[in-house]
Amino acid sequence: MDTEIDAKTFWKALGCRAVGVAVVTAKGVDGPAGFLALSATHLTASPPMMMVSIGLTTSALAAVRQGNHFAINYVPKGRDDLAKEFGGGGALKGADRFKAGDWSELKTGAPTLVDAVGVIDCRLEEMIERHGTLIALGRVVAYSGSSKEPLISFRGGYM
Repeated sequence: MDTEIDAKTFWKALGCRAVGVAVVTAKGVDGPAGFLALSATHLTASPPMMMVSIGLTTSALAAVRQGNHFAINYVPKGRDDLAKEFGGGGALKGADRFKAGDWSELKTGAPTLVDAVGVIDCRLEEMIERHGTLIALGRVVAYSGSSKEPLISFRGGYM
């Protein structure tokens, strides 16, 4: 019989992946909202689809639902402060977190980080709930990229 690992071991295992730090943003009736993405990846290329995992208790979830969109903003190297704010470790809360950067928008109206490595703007198509998490599936409607180097998350820290 297979046994599963505990949550602490799971997060340690995921820390072995070097991944680009991403902030997911949306705009709802109360304004902009965002969170540090722990899971954002592609689903299909045709049609172009992305998926983001959102905890049911994440405050930005309401904005994703209300706006029917989300943008994945890949944070540039040297912007650990931005990752800290959107990860909940900074002094700023809620919409005030957006004071930590310069923001614009592409097609959907979701806030997009002006100095991002890249931004993938998505129209929400479907949400699937599993184990206290929503998997948000979004069709990519716009993209913006730069030549900046990414902030990388690895083993619990940034490189």
